Amino acid sequence: MSKSGNTLLALVLGGALGAAAGILYAPEKGTKTRKDLSKKAKKEQDKLVKQLKETRSSLTDNAQKAKLTFEEKLNDTISTASHKADDIIGTLETKLAELRVQNAKLQKDAVVDKNVAKVEKALS
Repeated sequence: MSKSGNTLLALVLGGALGAAAGILYAPEKGTKTRKDLSKKAKKEQDKLVKQLKETRSSLTDNAQKAKLTFEEKLNDTISTASHKADDIIGTLETKLAELRVQNAKLQKDAVVDKNVAKVEKALS
């Protein structure tokens, strides 16, 4: 159970135990005891409402902080991935250009070899 949950439970139990002890040891009339119990119950209810509001506010703040942290990490990850993708694309483009040059050379050499073979055949 969380710290705020334990605090909430302690407040409720404390109020109930206080009310029970008040009834058992009350030397006053029943009407006065009921008024006192009503006041104490209202006081405990107010404390409980205040604690719930504080807990809600704390949870909301923590959720907002977690959301912002997540969004920052997500944006960093996307940015890093984008940069890496750009690097990979650049490398692939460079390799493709090299392969095109190599292919052109090989095709040129094949044409020259074919022409040499024709010339040699014609001379023989």
